[in-house]
Amino acid sequence: MKLVMKFGGTSVGEGKKIRNVAEIVKQNSNNSIVIVTSAMNGITDQLIGIVEKARKGESSNAVLDTLQKRHEQAIQDAMTKADVRSKVKQEVLGLFQRLKSIVESGTILKELTPRSKDYIISFGERLAAPILAGTLEDLGLRSIYLMGGEAGIITDDSFGEATPLMDITRQKVKNTLEPILAKGVVPVLTGFVGATQNGDISTIGRGGSDYSATIVGSCIDADEVWIWTDVDGLMTADPNIVKNCRLIPQISYAEAAEMVILGAKAMHPRALEPANERSIPIRIKNTFNPTANGTLISKDITVKKGEIVKGVATIKDVALINISGMSMVGMPGTAAKVFNILGSQGINVIMISQSISESNISLLVRRNQLAKGLNALELALLGRSSVKDISFEDDVSAIAVIGAGMKGTHGVASRLFGAVAKKNINVRMIAQGSSELNISFVVSENDCDETIRAVHDEFKLG
Repeated sequence: MKLVMKFGGTSVGEGKKIRNVAEIVKQNSNNSIVIVTSAMNGITDQLIGIVEKARKGESSNAVLDTLQKRHEQAIQDAMTKADVRSKVKQEVLGLFQRLKSIVESGTILKELTPRSKDYIISFGERLAAPILAGTLEDLGLRSIYLMGGEAGIITDDSFGEATPLMDITRQKVKNTLEPILAKGVVPVLTGFVGATQNGDISTIGRGGSDYSATIVGSCIDADEVWIWTDVDGLMTADPNIVKNCRLIPQISYAEAAEMVILGAKAMHPRALEPANERSIPIRIKNTFNPTANGTLISKDITVKKGEIVKGVATIKDVALINISGMSMVGMPGTAAKVFNILGSQGINVIMISQSISESNISLLVRRNQLAKGLNALELALLGRSSVKDISFEDDVSAIAVIGAGMKGTHGVASRLFGAVAKKNINVRMIAQGSSELNISFVVSENDCDETIRAVHDEFKLG
C-alpha cells in the first residue's frame, strides 16, 4: 500500500515517544510510506509566545535555551547509534542558531512581520522532522526529511493562514515524492509548513499538520492516510463525560466533518476536504495502542440496522446572542447586515436560528468574542435600524446529535427532546440542516454533561 502517516504532537512529544513512532513505521515498512510530523507537543505555543515577547522587546534567551535542551534530550533518548546522534544534533543546533538569530533581530527592532512570525513558528516542525528521520535511520530504515515547501506544498502569501495552491502543489509533490518512494526511502515532511511561490516559508493554520497529510495523500494518490494521535479514534461521545462511550469503527466524510468541527478529539476538520475530493480513506489510530483498528473515514455512508445516531458532540465556551424587533418582520437585509457587522470584526457565527415570524434571530459565537460582537452590533443597529433589542446568554453550550441514520427516520426529534425533557433541561435554541445529518441545540452550560448522557442513553450508543 501507499500510505501517508501523520503523527501529532503528543505522539512525538519526547525522545522515547519518537522512538515508538519510528518502530511503528518500521513495522509497516513493507508499504511505501510518507511521514508528516507535527512539532513536539507545546512547542508551537512556546514559539508564538516568543514572537509576542520579541514584539515587546523582551528577551527569550532562557526559553530558547530550554527548547534547545529539550530537543537535545529527545535526540539522546530516541537514538542509540553515536554517529546518527551526532549528525542529527549538528542539524538541530544549526536550526537553533538560525532561530535565535531571527528572534534576536525581531527583539531589537520590536517588530516582526506576519512573514517573520511564520518563519519562527515553523521551527517546531522543522526541529521535529530531522529527529524523527534520524530515529528511522537508527532503526535501519533509509529516510530523508523535507520542509513542506521543499516537498512541493505551495501556498498563497496569506501568512499565518495560508491556502495551498492545489494545482501546482499536486504536480510538485508528486514529482518530488514519487522518486524518493521508488528508492525505498521514507520521506519525513514538516506538517503545517509550506512555501509561497516566491519561496518564503508559510504556515497553513492550527491543525495544519492533519491538512498537510491529506494534501500529500491526495497528491500521490495514497491508498489511505493514517492520522496517528493519542485516542483510539472517533468516539460516540467525550469519554470524560460518558464513561460507557465506544469507538465508532466507520464513518462517512460528511458525518466525520460534523463531529470534528464540533471538537471531537482526533483531527482537524479542514483535513477532510482533500481526502474527500479524491476519495482517499482516512484512518484515525492511536500511537500508544497501534494494534487497534481505529476509525475509518471514507465516502461510504454506512447505516447499520437500528442505528439512527452515531455520536453526540459538544462545543463549550460559547455564547448566545438574541437580536429582536417587531419591525424586523418583512424587512429584507436584516440578517445580512448582522452577519456583515460580525464578519467585519472577525467573528465567526457558529450556529443560527430564526423564527418564521422574522422578529428574532439567535446566533451562537465563541464566548471570548461575545463582548466584541455585542459592542459592534449595538453601535451599528440599536436606534439605527429595525432592531429594538439585543440580549445575550454567556452560560450555554452547544450539543449536536450526528448520524446518517437520522435521514428520513420519523420521530428522531421527538426521542431526542423527550430524553432532554425527562431531565427537566430547557433547550434555548435549535437548528437543523436539510442534510438531516445533524440536529444541534443549545442548553445551559450547567446542564451540558447531563444532556449528553441522556441523549447517549436514549439512542443506545454505549
